[in-house]
Amino acid sequence: MDGTEPRPNYGLREEIEAFWSERAPGFDEFPGHEIFDEDERKAWHRLLSRHLGPAGKRSVLDLASGTGVISHLLDDLGFQVTGLDWSEAMLRLAKAKAASRGRRIAFRLGDAERILEDDASFDILVTRHLVWTLVDPAACFSEWLRVLKPGGTLLVVDGDFVRQTLGQRLLQRVDALARRSRLVGRQAPALSPDMAERHRSILSRVHFRNGARAGDVAALLGHAGFRDIVVDHRLGEIHRAQGRHMPLTKRLSRRIEHRYAIKAVKPTA
Repeated sequence: MDGTEPRPNYGLREEIEAFWSERAPGFDEFPGHEIFDEDERKAWHRLLSRHLGPAGKRSVLDLASGTGVISHLLDDLGFQVTGLDWSEAMLRLAKAKAASRGRRIAFRLGDAERILEDDASFDILVTRHLVWTLVDPAACFSEWLRVLKPGGTLLVVDGDFVRQTLGQRLLQRVDALARRSRLVGRQAPALSPDMAERHRSILSRVHFRNGARAGDVAALLGHAGFRDIVVDHRLGEIHRAQGRHMPLTKRLSRRIEHRYAIKAVKPTA
């Protein structure tokens, strides 16, 4: 069975978990996943501090934490961090990475859409590149609201990885021509044809199959009960740092993609 065939009691959400578990061994090889230099690390610190403020003694739940990249950034800033991921393969890597760096980050196995935590458990929820995969974001956002303390903050970092601008389409054509002509030098890591097809199949069936636009995500957060919602497109500093480790066409595309951070707050009453 190749992972795309139907199985008893095996739905889309289980398929998503299996896909990311298989991607775990090479996850940190991709620019935009792991942090590759100090400039990018500092840029992330500035983004997180801009929206979350000083850590104090506040607790953070890093949803779909993967290998712990965002968890480590939050730990750098002094937050009390718990990482939650549904993939045991990702968690094994996250725990090993944290141990090798002497970090005290707690990593737990769990589903970001069905969190088994008490009401009002965390001061802050943070997630990067999770929203676009959600099967039922309305229910999920209500769940996130539940586990936040009153006055707590949600920070979503995500993007529209479906709809492309004219500029992105042109860059894709240039990249394809360069590859056929063997004019490209360094190339970014790429998915195998099988994994790429599985990714397309999954993307065609999630809620945001037509792209997770910031305005649509913000509207759903508002419907779930979040308030003081702010959309921030100022991610250029991060993208420039990531671009230094990408081929030219990928670097240029990263700068014009629809990527964003959304801050939202749980009302105090």
